[in-house]
Amino acid sequence: MAYKFITTKERSRLMSKIRSNETSPEIILRKALWGEGIRYRKNYKKIAGNPDIAIVNKKIAIFVDGEFWHGYKWKDKRKKIKANRAYWIPKIEKNILRDKINTKKLRKEGWVVIRFWEQQLKKDLTKCLKKIKKELN
Repeated sequence: MAYKFITTKERSRLMSKIRSNETSPEIILRKALWGEGIRYRKNYKKIAGNPDIAIVNKKIAIFVDGEFWHGYKWKDKRKKIKANRAYWIPKIEKNILRDKINTKKLRKEGWVVIRFWEQQLKKDLTKCLKKIKKELN
């Protein structure tokens, strides 16, 4: 779906509504974990990357990545960005690199890092929960 923006001000207003945490996929996953009796910390700032969910006693860091911001199928999507390429391409590539660095750092510190794309949670929450439970055992 292509959006038509009349002004930069309008685009800015819409972009400002996009959240970095407390997204609906994060909330869905947290509620499911809580329902399973799995306790966690949210937006845990004491470790690299501030994972969306951290199960501290088991050293499991869980990230819920948005497809656009974190570069899902980036090689294909990169070509499709038409507006403001000079801004968006470096920004998203910087996010991808930051994610890789944080994942590597956390693993080096003994954390298990689990990353889900938003669409994975929306399509098959049960499968995602199984993956987390497997790491808990």
